[in-house]
Amino acid sequence: MSFKKYRYDGSHPFKISKCSTDETSLCVDRKDAEAKMSENNGLIDELQARLYAEKKEGVIFLFQAMDAAGKDGTIRSVLTCLSPHGVHEAAFKTPSSDELAHDFLWRIASQVPAKGEIAIFNRSHYEDVLIGKVKKLYLSQANARRIDLDKVIEHRYEDIRNFEEYLYRNNVRTVKIFLNVSKDEQAKRFLSRIEEPEKNWKFSGSDYEERAYWDDYQEAFESAVNATSTEHCPWYVVPADHKWYMRYVVSEIILATLNDMDPHYPEVTDDRLATFAKYKEELLKELPADGTAKPAKKKKDKEKKKTAEAD
Repeated sequence: MSFKKYRYDGSHPFKISKCSTDETSLCVDRKDAEAKMSENNGLIDELQARLYAEKKEGVIFLFQAMDAAGKDGTIRSVLTCLSPHGVHEAAFKTPSSDELAHDFLWRIASQVPAKGEIAIFNRSHYEDVLIGKVKKLYLSQANARRIDLDKVIEHRYEDIRNFEEYLYRNNVRTVKIFLNVSKDEQAKRFLSRIEEPEKNWKFSGSDYEERAYWDDYQEAFESAVNATSTEHCPWYVVPADHKWYMRYVVSEIILATLNDMDPHYPEVTDDRLATFAKYKEELLKELPADGTAKPAKKKKDKEKKKTAEAD
């Protein structure tokens, strides 16, 4: 079996009710998953180094999930296997008044990675077709009279598809990951946050209140995945009831994406190699025969010598 069974690229419909949230079919157990993930992390590290050196293509790994699905922990696990060079995380929370004064993609565009870089999106422009759809937030936002409010979400799906395709044509891929947790598992994790003092800070009343909209959010996720899954910008729906399995699958997605990008270290031309030979020759002159560096003359000694000569 392959993790590609979790991939949606528009070739077949996504039915959230038919997707298991707790299956672990790609691993024997947690120990097996952690061993595979550790191996993947080493390969990811090497591929990222090539990507950064080559500077030909960038990539966004975008995470969406219900509360307590393990999104933040998964992102941390991703970041630990990536070099800080050329990697940044962007967290998209409730839009500010300045952000609301612009188009809904405005705040996203500023976080798009440069060629050679990786961006990790903690939530994203999909908030505008998830919570934006469930709570109908667009009704309370300023809109021109010509805007058909009945078609806002439909138009945003179209805008998102066009935006992601635009990025793809300009050397930036968008890989979208939905961490699919069950309602029962979410309840267990909320209880853990309430009962364990060190986790109290993670819980807020608004988290619980959002559970009342569970079915609406499930429909919103299903619609968003179906409306925006494309060959170039696929969605991956990852079972999230077992965090160890979820993180392993995410490592497979990242590794496969970087492998498909196939980055290489830039080739060094013969002319440049020739200059290297000259630099090597000059550097060797600075070293004694045993290969150690010659001791640098102290500045104070030079000053004393100048003073003595002046006297």
